[in-house]
Amino acid sequence: MTDIVVIGAGQAGSALCTKLRELGHDGGLMLVGEEPVPPYQRPPLSKTYMLGDMALERMFLRPAAFYADRDIALRLGTRAVGVDAAARRVQLSDGTTLGYDALALTTGAPALRLQAAMGGGLPGVYTMRTLADADALALECRPGRHMLVIGGGYIGLEAAAVAASRGLSVTLVEQAPRILARVAAPETADWFRALHASHGVEIVEGTGVTRLVDRDGRVGGAVLSDGREIAADFVVVGIGIRPATALAEAAGIAVDNGIAVDDLGRTSAPGVWAAGDCASFPWRGRRIRLESVPNAIDHAEATAAAMLGCSTPYVARPWFWSDQYDVKLQIAGLNAGYDRVLVRADAGARSHWYYAGDRLLSVDAMNNPRAYMIAKRMIEAGQSPAPETVRDPARTLKDLMAEQNT
Repeated sequence: MTDIVVIGAGQAGSALCTKLRELGHDGGLMLVGEEPVPPYQRPPLSKTYMLGDMALERMFLRPAAFYADRDIALRLGTRAVGVDAAARRVQLSDGTTLGYDALALTTGAPALRLQAAMGGGLPGVYTMRTLADADALALECRPGRHMLVIGGGYIGLEAAAVAASRGLSVTLVEQAPRILARVAAPETADWFRALHASHGVEIVEGTGVTRLVDRDGRVGGAVLSDGREIAADFVVVGIGIRPATALAEAAGIAVDNGIAVDDLGRTSAPGVWAAGDCASFPWRGRRIRLESVPNAIDHAEATAAAMLGCSTPYVARPWFWSDQYDVKLQIAGLNAGYDRVLVRADAGARSHWYYAGDRLLSVDAMNNPRAYMIAKRMIEAGQSPAPETVRDPARTLKDLMAEQNT
């Protein structure tokens, strides 16, 4: 019998343990998590949970009985502080040492924080990554208050949307020349900027935060790089996440924009595997790391199968989503390397199609699930509708599919 230890009790860790049992692993199986609660969903934190539309019980991926019934031991509220890959042992923060035959690192990617010298440690400054973050923010989000959001990526925009929907005034500051600069085309940024403006959110672009203002031992606003000072009752920092690689690095495991794994999920250390947000893997001739729930699940399940002897390589099929107000954005593919964006309007819905030459790379679909599904299917099949067909308002989405089948 083989003893497996999984470090990181998030979406990937839960999926990996579940898959191991489904595939017949009958040895010891322990899931170690730093937070004191069982694995839960993260996307609703900045959406329905913070709005009060989702009860805590629905946040958990599985009820506690699920793990007990499958003999998955949960070691919660405990942090792994060291891995001895040669001796195959894990040291925990409570002084316990665990032996293992195989180890999986699903340590995720914590939120980046502002430096303490900038006021990042002041009370009233939050990130949006954990259940505790969301619970604390829910207490702050009262109508009539002013929230300052630092960072114009999807997390920052989602937090802004929730606050505005709850009757708060919101200012969002983005240091880059525009919002969504790292992840989306100007066309998509323009569309979401207008959406937020229609809900009263003030977006300040091309301006950084010099420091947060301390008012009586609590954050009271921010001084911007252009000299302006913005008052705020509390601050949400949404400047990105960073893969949790410290444990792997200290153990001498190779890191390359995340814990480096091969197409089976194996790290550079024998008997050690990694999956999810913390791991980078080969994809179409390059190494990537995907920050998404679908990848966390699919990569974890593929890695679980490989841990039990399956030799099928993991092939990522990137897709993402974001909910803001009454808009669902669905993204298929990766847009890296695009040289043009084609805009389509279909019965009031909208989609942005990213091309490199004549090759379709990715699609952003706003309240347009049909465009998303068609694009996803074509991207995964390596098909690209002719750009002139996508651009032509007289051609339907059905026409795009028909073109590929002729």
